[in-house]
Amino acid sequence: MRMGINPEQIRSIVMKHLMIASVLSLSVLTAYAKKSCTDQPKEKWMTEADFKKKVEELGYKINKFKQPGTCYEIYGTDKEGKKVEIYFNPVDASIVKE
Repeated sequence: MRMGINPEQIRSIVMKHLMIASVLSLSVLTAYAKKSCTDQPKEKWMTEADFKKKVEELGYKINKFKQPGTCYEIYGTDKEGKKVEIYFNPVDASIVKE
């Protein structure tokens, strides 16, 4: 009888390593995905209500509001009714990424 690792054991080990690598990669990407829109402290940020008012005055309709990282993010529509996902600087409501 031959001693050693059979192909099924090798497959199992490889799959475990791939799973670990996938989880680590995903956690790194998730951390990286948080946007950085300002380095200003939160005391200098617009309030959520003031921000929403200003953005709506610019012609956007907000369907969903988020605050990822140091950004304000909206999902909604623009003046023409086109769907948008926009990251804003929370200090002055300037667009960081569309």
